[in-house]
Amino acid sequence: MSEHNVSRRRLLRGTAAGATATGVVHTAAAQGPPERKIIGLTADAPPGLARQSAEEIHHELDFDRIGKAIVGNFPEEAIDGLENNPNVRYVEDDQRATALQTTPWGVDRVGGDLVHDAGETGSGGSIAIVDTGVQVDHESLDVAGGEAFGTTCTTCQEPYGDDNGHGTHCAGTAVAPDNETGVVGVSLQSELYAVKVLDSQGGGDFGDVAAGVEWAADQGIDVVSLSLGGSIPVQALEDACQYAVDQGSLVVAAAGNDGCCDSVGYPAAYDSVVAVSSTNQSDDISSFSSRGLEVDIAAPGSDIYSTYTGGDYDTLSGTSMACPHVAGAAAHLMGDGMENTEARDQLFDTAEDVGLSGNEQGHGLLDAEAAILDDVDPPEPELSVSTDSATGVGETAVTLNGSLSDLGDASSADVRFEWGEAGGVLPNETDARTLTSTGSFSHDVSGLSEGTDYEFRAVAESATEEDAGFVQTFTTDTTGGCFITTATTGEGHTLNSLRRFRDESLATTPVGRGLVEFYYRISPPIADTLADHPDGRTARATRWLVERCGTLSDTQDETDSRAASAALGTVLTTLYLVVVAVGAGGHAGARTRSKLERESS
Repeated sequence: MSEHNVSRRRLLRGTAAGATATGVVHTAAAQGPPERKIIGLTADAPPGLARQSAEEIHHELDFDRIGKAIVGNFPEEAIDGLENNPNVRYVEDDQRATALQTTPWGVDRVGGDLVHDAGETGSGGSIAIVDTGVQVDHESLDVAGGEAFGTTCTTCQEPYGDDNGHGTHCAGTAVAPDNETGVVGVSLQSELYAVKVLDSQGGGDFGDVAAGVEWAADQGIDVVSLSLGGSIPVQALEDACQYAVDQGSLVVAAAGNDGCCDSVGYPAAYDSVVAVSSTNQSDDISSFSSRGLEVDIAAPGSDIYSTYTGGDYDTLSGTSMACPHVAGAAAHLMGDGMENTEARDQLFDTAEDVGLSGNEQGHGLLDAEAAILDDVDPPEPELSVSTDSATGVGETAVTLNGSLSDLGDASSADVRFEWGEAGGVLPNETDARTLTSTGSFSHDVSGLSEGTDYEFRAVAESATEEDAGFVQTFTTDTTGGCFITTATTGEGHTLNSLRRFRDESLATTPVGRGLVEFYYRISPPIADTLADHPDGRTARATRWLVERCGTLSDTQDETDSRAASAALGTVLTTLYLVVVAVGAGGHAGARTRSKLERESS
């Protein structure tokens, strides 16, 4: 394999599947009350499905095409039912989020003063500080509005006021006017919104954070700034961040204060979020700053002077203090007309390399002057390949699939697959195939071991670049496979259709996996009886039913409707249970006749 200059982002994507197995150290976070759950629903599921079984509902979240989520308290018996419902994507414990503060100078270092001198004020942009709230009557802040989720400030002018100080400090760094009082922010005139999701102790739940992010996205706010985090991922918060990006917002989050490698917390570690690490006045990584492949950009976070509650000012340190520097610069760019993806690329492309590792600085240290005042050439196209799911999984053979989505500057690329048994390296390579345009590609692999877990990934290589997709997995069948289907229709299209239904639909739910296990326990003797009497009435009826199942599986595979697919899956499951029942009846009858014949003789 040639040695090419693989970009850091490409490396991250190609090796992400192995990162989880190595163990990751994160900022400690207290888990929320065990009875407080987040129920993730499919996009077309009725909310009443979870609402009717809840003891108390805190939030009903709608992430559009991504799905829905209900945050609330549910009795244990209701959780058991929801976990087995095909319209439920996940059931997870809500988690605690804490302000990332250790105890922060940075506007000049990132060139904010030069941006201001050039007449750029950030007017037209908007920022939501999702945190402990913001002091709405502080002399150096102009809060346009806000909302509170899960907690309120009872002693403040507004429920989204700040009874801790952390959110107010972050707000002053992101946007504070040049009014000859106190401090100035990276942005001077972007609209500032306070979203209170953390209480007076700096703690809160990820379900409330997700609700705050959703609210900010629904208001059309340009930048969502999250100087908070926790060590355990929550799908609802990831959905909320992706929803915000889909709605046009840029989501920025503090990387965390673990002071260690491979320790970026959530939500910063989500792909949709810009993860910010912290530097000190020597341009070194701050001792407390989390590091890892997920870090996108660095910003000043040590000893930052900014606004504080009580109309006061204070000096604090943390990646919490670095995050709003990036948020303020992003609001400038979006206020000047950039889309969220354009602003993200501009921040990365203009970041200053200060000699730190990629795990520490990402693309580099924020350079607001270059990002806002300089014209930057658009990024060069890059070779890009992805790994798709395996198909046609049998006892000893499989079809590996991939997609070439971008050729970069090349006119062609050689694509192949690397594969091997799960848990180790990928020692095997398929023959390379040259593609001159983007599109899907596949390769049939045989000689595999039965009932074995395998891993594979797609790889593309041009004259100047190389890229690899995520690692995917599959498990080969055990001997006999779909026993009744094989006994009645043989090794053909119907068998492949029903294997696809088993692997891609039925086995994706706990109930479905239980049915598959039940089928494998009882069907071998039934299949033997059907094979011994292929022209019998039971075998003919079973064969007809199995063929109908195969046709339904093909129809399910062809539909683009999630609702139609789910309905067909239900019909298929029911019909195949009928197949088992008919076959079992014939098997029992054959055994009874055989026993009577033996006794009579």
